[in-house]
Amino acid sequence: VQLQASGGGLVQAGESLRLSCAASGRLFSLNDMGWYRQAPGEQRELVATLTSGGMTTYKDPVKGRFTLSRDDAKNIVYLQMNSLKLEDTAVYYCTAGTFYSGSNYYVPRSWGQGTQVTVSS
Repeated sequence: VQLQASGGGLVQAGESLRLSCAASGRLFSLNDMGWYRQAPGEQRELVATLTSGGMTTYKDPVKGRFTLSRDDAKNIVYLQMNSLKLEDTAVYYCTAGTFYSGSNYYVPRSWGQGTQVTVSS
């Protein structure tokens, strides 16, 4: 699966932004998807996952503010980000992989290029 992320930009704190991840490949609907982010000087971290069956998981810093969804007909995954905070500033990466529900663990296999999200005060 090849992935192309878009939708990043500069917004003020409290505003919203929607990231998109367009995927190529006939078997997109079978993939679990995940979004990572990497802030300057920080480790890359997983923020949300969405399985092929529609189950979502969110890390605590984004719970209640971020929503992950997918349109399998269009091969697109969306990350809706609301009530953005300064600490959400990062490069965001879309991935395709496998979510192991028994251990609540996600393993990415394919990465898209990052898209920059900058939140200002």
